[in-house]
Order: sequence, then structure tokens, then C-alpha cells
Amino acid sequence: MSRTFTAVDDVSFSIGSGRTLALVGESGSGKTTVGKAIVQLLRQQALISGQALLDGQDLFSLEGDALRAARRSIQIIFQDPFASLDPRMRVFDILEEGLQALRPELDAAARRVNLERLVDQVGLRREALQRYPHEFSGGQRQRIAIARALAVEPRLIVCDEPTSALDVSVQAQILNLLRELQREVGVSYLFITHNIGVVEYIADQVAVMQRGRLEELGAARSVLSAPTSPYTRALLASVPRIERPVARVPVPSDTPREDLEAGAKL
Repeated sequence: MSRTFTAVDDVSFSIGSGRTLALVGESGSGKTTVGKAIVQLLRQQALISGQALLDGQDLFSLEGDALRAARRSIQIIFQDPFASLDPRMRVFDILEEGLQALRPELDAAARRVNLERLVDQVGLRREALQRYPHEFSGGQRQRIAIARALAVEPRLIVCDEPTSALDVSVQAQILNLLRELQREVGVSYLFITHNIGVVEYIADQVAVMQRGRLEELGAARSVLSAPTSPYTRALLASVPRIERPVARVPVPSDTPREDLEAGAKL
């Protein structure tokens, strides 16, 4: 006898062009389910109701060519950069696969030009195109995954905990890359995470989930500084913070003003 349960219920939000909404909550809150549903990865696994609107089109109702066209507009970056890349394929083939499926108007020469530009954008050498995923570090593999998502020029990328499997220093590099790419191409992000520090750094808006429902939604600064939901307050209170005394160093009066300003930003 099969059992069913409601994984997500009554969750509603919108993401503006070139903006980032962080979807936050503890494990099992339904964050990833929301992201996978939007990217159409749960069609054969779950009953999905409601709407996911892109330019007035309901993604949940699309089929055939219309669904294929929508897949070009919405891509996903998974949590594990190794498991999400086929180890038997070269990076060139991994990146080209999406172009062949979703941008058939490009010939082989145009695809190669695009892929060379992509690896430049994500901070990899062009020789990486001829190598296999196992030859790269975790951070480099995530750069490949980001390039794959960008290859078809999407308008929205669902980032499903894309830094949680990486070392802290590498996390910062990937977050910086995502912000830079957003400024360059204007892509929007639905950023799924449980890391409040990441939210503070990258998000314009925050949606907080608990047990499949939306607890709080608002501007990142407002939600993080003055949450209205008891659950959000408890979530923020559980985040460890270290406060360090600020060392005050006398500055000589003849120090150039630009040096003073640079020091103020550190």
C-alpha cells in the first residue's frame, strides 16, 4: 500500500529580473522540493498543483515543445558538483549537451565559441574543455556546473545548496562568481540554503520555510534584522556568531584620503 504526504503547501513568492531570493529552512522543510518542482524535475514523482508563472506562462501546464522552450529559461545547479557531472564525459561534451538539446540553431562552430567563452566567464582555462570531471577540485567542478547552467542563457537559475559541499574559502569564491555573473548577464537566482551567512551575502529577498509551508517572506535586510516569525527568530538565534574587538590604529595625518577610504572598507 502506497503512502502519500504533502511536501509543500501554500508557498508563494516572486523573483524579479536580476535578483536573488534565498529559500531558507532546516533540512526537510521543502526547499529543494520547491526548486525541483519549478525546474520540472518532479513530474513523474509527485502530484503538483498551483502555478509557476514565467512571463504569464504556467510552467506546470506546459508539454512538448513549449516545455522544452521553458527549460531553456530555467536551469539548476545541484548541491554535489561531482554527482551532477557525468564522469564518462569530457567537460566539452557536458557543456555542449545542453546547447544541442535546447539551442539547436547553433552549429558546431558556434557551440565551440560559446563554450570557450563560458569557461572564461567561470574562471577556468580553455584546456579544461578536454578534461574529465574527476581531474578537477570540488570548486572547479562547481564552476563547470555553473557553466552548464549558463550555457543556454537562462533567465532563472535554481541554486540548490551549491556551496554546502565545498570548503569555506572555496564557498566564498563560488558566491563571488555567482554575484559577478548576475551583474554581467542579469540572471535571477532562487538560492536554496540553510546557511544564514550565505543569505546575508547574496540575497535580495528571503523566504523562510518550515514543514513545507512559508513562515516569512521579505527583504533580506528586514527579515534578518527584525524577523516577525518566531520560527525565523529561533533559526537566526541558532546561528553561531563571533564578535571580535575592533583594533583602532592611529592614522598619520599625512595619509592620502584614498588610503583612508580603502582602509575603512577592510
